[in-house]
Order: sequence, then structure tokens, then C-alpha cells
Amino acid sequence: MPTSTARTKTSTDVAPRRRQRLAPEERAGQILDFAARLIIEEGFTELSMERLAREAGISKALIYNYFPNRNDMLRALLEREMQVLRERQLREINAATDFRDLVYRTTRTYVAQVKERGALLQRLWAESAVARTVADQHLSQRDEALRFMSRQVAKEYGLPRDVATTAVDMQMAMTEAAAQHLSNSHDDVDFATSICVTLLLGGGEALARAYGKTASAPKTVKATTQPATKGAKPAARKAPARRSRG
Repeated sequence: MPTSTARTKTSTDVAPRRRQRLAPEERAGQILDFAARLIIEEGFTELSMERLAREAGISKALIYNYFPNRNDMLRALLEREMQVLRERQLREINAATDFRDLVYRTTRTYVAQVKERGALLQRLWAESAVARTVADQHLSQRDEALRFMSRQVAKEYGLPRDVATTAVDMQMAMTEAAAQHLSNSHDDVDFATSICVTLLLGGGEALARAYGKTASAPKTVKATTQPATKGAKPAARKAPARRSRG
């Protein structure tokens, strides 16, 4: 029990919270962190500069110092999400010990990123005014990843470059499907990754048998059954040998 001389603290006794001074990059990152949380939890409906300022404990004017408008802030947020995924993928690529490990690491990284941040990414990409501004950057990064993996696949399975490129383009869509699958199932990241990687590697082995340098050459078809090539001249017939007169 407090003594009679003790007094209850009132709101006036509590020192006001001082605004934490941060470096510009840290402050911008903090603002984006709060924006990401609001979008994930409540969507875009409640996202405004006023609401964001209250959540971050800063003034609205300070937010405008970093992001002139809402779309600029959302664009910066989407660019940051793309950069985070890119950096994670590069770390996994550098840590991979062989081709199979490379496929597993990069696939798992992407699936985990979509599992963790998929709701945010989906909403950001749905904002056409935002998506348009980063579309070229996104395509450039995808093309870079496509070229890199195509070289690895061509080398691993002995495939022609055009076959490897087509295969990787389709495999990237398969990895995207594996990531999206998690939002409609009770599977975890590791299970979805395992299934996807098994399909990717199995497909590569099948391609090696069909198109690889060591693939069996097709059997020669007899001339009587081989269809004529369009535009090709028919082979000249040999004249029958003349019988010599005895």
C-alpha cells in the first residue's frame, strides 16, 4: 500500500517521448516498414500520409520530405521488396555447392519470399500507377536471371542454348506456381520447395535425354517411307545396266 505521502503519476509527470533522430536512409526505411505493415494488415484503404505519420510517430511534413506523394512511397516500397529478393537470391547463388543445390536454394528463397511477403507484393503490383514505374526494372532483372539459369541448365544437361532458355522460362513459371500454391493450401515452404525442385530436376533430366548432346540419334527412315522435303528435288534414278551382247 502506498503511504499518504506518495502521489499518483499523472500524464503531466510523464516526460514526452522524444523523436528519435535517424539518418535519412534509416528514416526512409522506417517509413516504408510502417507502410508495409499497414498494407499487409489493412490494405490500401487505411493508408494515408496522416495515418502513416501517426503510426510512425513523426510529422506528416517529415514523410513528405522523403516521399512527395503516396505513389512515390509505394513505388519505393515495391523497389525495396524486389531488391531484398534479389540480394537474397545472390547470397544463395554464391553459397551453392553444385547445380542441384543451386536449384534448391534459389527456389526455396523465392517460395519463402512470396509466402512471407506475397500479400504485400500482390497488392503493390495491382496498383497500376505504381507497377508501371518499375515494370522495366522488373523485366530487366527477370531477363538477367533467365540468362544466368539458362547457362547453368545448358551446361548441366548438355542442352542447346535455345532449348535451355525455353525450359528455364517455363520453369520460372513453375516456381511462381509453387509459391502461389502455398496461399491455397496447408503445405509449408519446405514441402512446396521439395515438390517443385523434384519437378524441375526431373524435367531437366528428361530434356537431356531428348535434346542433350548425348541423346540417341533418331533412327534412319527408309527412303520408301520418308516423306519428301518441301522444295527438295527428287533424287535421280539410276539407269538400268545394259546387258552385253555375247
